[in-house]
Amino acid sequence: MLRSRLRTWFPHPLLSLTLLAIWLLLNNSLSPGNILLGATLALILSRLTANFWPERPRLHKPLKLLAYLVQLFGDILVANLQVAVLILGPRKRLRPTFVELPLELTDPFAITVLASVISLTPGTVSVDVIAPSPGHKASPANTRSTLLVHSLDAEDAERLCQHLKQRYEAPLLEIFR
Repeated sequence: MLRSRLRTWFPHPLLSLTLLAIWLLLNNSLSPGNILLGATLALILSRLTANFWPERPRLHKPLKLLAYLVQLFGDILVANLQVAVLILGPRKRLRPTFVELPLELTDPFAITVLASVISLTPGTVSVDVIAPSPGHKASPANTRSTLLVHSLDAEDAERLCQHLKQRYEAPLLEIFR
């Protein structure tokens, strides 16, 4: 009874804490008024968005998530430098391309995280998620989603797919299994 009542008031406690932390960081103040206002906003926003989260994502390896985030921040830094070199260099060197990345991930939240991670990394952007066709018979070929990715500079599309799968999708498979 108490647990269901707590879930009603705090449907996403981690989201509420994150929103509160962001509020306090943006205001650069730990005054009681800011804490109270931030907590109120975090509570209201998490309750308003509760219906948009039909299933709560389950983290199976939270420490792996932390390592993944550290790796991602490093990749973003390196990619920023690589894109700066590409942009400042001759445009003839650019080899933009679209690739279709077949996904092993099946959880919609994990696919959204992967698409966001790819878009956060400079030089690549997730364009579309191509969902499996519901009218076809289930087979391994048509039960998986495909992510359409644009790369600013890719020498080999197959190698880019392998890199994205190994570097970003494989850890997410473990984290959200």
